[in-house]
Amino acid sequence: MAKKLDTFLSMNNKDIDKVTDRDMKDIWLLLHNNGENFITKKEEKLYKQEKLTDKDLYQLKLSRIKKSDLQGVDKNMAAIYRKLSTAIALTPSMIKNENVTEEEHAKVSENLENFPGVDVSTDWKRGRTYGDTFKNMLGKVTSADEGIPAESVDSYMAKGYKLNDRVGISYIEELFEDVLQGQKEKIKTVTNQKGDVVDTEIVSEGQIGKDIVLTIDMEFQAQVEKIIQEELVNAIQKPHTDTLDTAFVVAMEPKTGRILSMSGKVYNRQSREFIDFTPGTFTYAFEQGSVVKGATVLTGYQTSVRDIGEFDYDAPLQIKGTKQISSYANMGTISDLKALERSSNVYMWKTAIEILGAQYHPNQSLNMDSEKIETIRYYFNQYGLGVPTGIGFDNETAGIKGNDVRNYFQIAIGQLDTYTPMQIAQYITTIANGGYRMKPQLVKEIREPAKNGDEPGNVINEINPVVLNKVDMSAKMMKRVQQGFWLVTHGTQGTARGFFKDEPYNAAGKTGTSESYKNGVKTWNLSFAGYAPFDDPDIAIAVIVPNAYRDGYAQPHSAANIISQRVFRAYFAQEEKGQQTTK
Repeated sequence: MAKKLDTFLSMNNKDIDKVTDRDMKDIWLLLHNNGENFITKKEEKLYKQEKLTDKDLYQLKLSRIKKSDLQGVDKNMAAIYRKLSTAIALTPSMIKNENVTEEEHAKVSENLENFPGVDVSTDWKRGRTYGDTFKNMLGKVTSADEGIPAESVDSYMAKGYKLNDRVGISYIEELFEDVLQGQKEKIKTVTNQKGDVVDTEIVSEGQIGKDIVLTIDMEFQAQVEKIIQEELVNAIQKPHTDTLDTAFVVAMEPKTGRILSMSGKVYNRQSREFIDFTPGTFTYAFEQGSVVKGATVLTGYQTSVRDIGEFDYDAPLQIKGTKQISSYANMGTISDLKALERSSNVYMWKTAIEILGAQYHPNQSLNMDSEKIETIRYYFNQYGLGVPTGIGFDNETAGIKGNDVRNYFQIAIGQLDTYTPMQIAQYITTIANGGYRMKPQLVKEIREPAKNGDEPGNVINEINPVVLNKVDMSAKMMKRVQQGFWLVTHGTQGTARGFFKDEPYNAAGKTGTSESYKNGVKTWNLSFAGYAPFDDPDIAIAVIVPNAYRDGYAQPHSAANIISQRVFRAYFAQEEKGQQTTK
């Protein structure tokens, strides 16, 4: 069969490159009377006496084929033979499905009667309408050669898959494999004693896979990716930024949890190229800094160690046996709102210290109840901080819980536990919508296959928003923190005032800086979490720029705030454009 097909098909180089010496020897044996001339009379006698097996004879034949013998073997034919010999019985297997010419298709089709068991059919390949945009998260599909991954064989075979079926092996392709794959045609095959197929019967018709519609706005996604890349390059030009190479953005609809955009980019300074690292939005966790202070204030309310409108005095803290710690400025007497607006560390530390069962007194030790850290984490968890977000991918991380008991109070300023960009997005979404933790969703509907290739099919299933939990806070508490977040972007002393006070979309949010380390070097992470418009949010975003600059220097750039500002602008510009188009 391989010899016959060799006259019609020119195999691809990648298939020819896979041909082994063993394949070449097998072909040589088939072309030379199965190598019977290599077997001596003595060996034949031993075989008849059952002192040698078929396998023994086969190995003897292989060992007696010289390299010079193989020079006359056609590698193209060997590639075809390899495909045929590895095919699974009674299971369709591809001989050539890439770069098939019209001439090859025509010649094989015209001569099918000479190739029993061979047929000509169409094959599929995933198209990328938007090029590399969001490519990583769309995922990968195995080739026909790869088939089902070894670790998943049992589960897929139980569903009726064949070993050489192509399946999704990462992210959206894997998560929605059952929807995208469709149902295969089931055929009953009847064979005779020789194993030849004598009859076939269709038991059930196959069904083409369904289409999924993503929540991602690809035009907006492309803009977000461009913004990250441009601002990373801009920030890297600043001094003391040799540790900087990465940034992440997640944008969600606060009311539905639908992800509008998610992106992570890593800049390679040597090649001056960007590497997509979008999965890092849920697989990598960082010290996120002051963006979590909204959760701290709310936890203070709920545990009754703080009242709405409570004042406290912001001055450096001197805990016995430790270095003095403080906010970036001595703020004096401040309220809960001012503590958020100006990002007071001291107000937050004192809140956490009290929740941990201690009281701060200058130059004295903190007698904290270490078990009460779980009280703080319990409330933080309600916002998505420190727990899986529900996005659905097995490799999602919930972050790392800090275990330095002496510094448990640092959780209040995002400097103890680590959180992913996706967790921060879920947290800010929960505050934006008034207290509902929404499941992040990447698919908004499942449709019948597109008609005529372009016209969308009918909607089969619309994916409804999923509320994971309602936070255990009153509306009054939530509105107080929302007001504090608005002051961050609009107050006279707001830490993000310079970036958002004059923006038309009326954003609210929280800035963050946090200490970190990279390759043994102490650095600072920059972050921002916010939403807009303030009164009725359409979008919530989380931005994290890890290792933005080295410790010991003045902050040389504000990449997180600038990226956030530009992402908001891009979103609302596109929304306005869409409204004008509709009109």
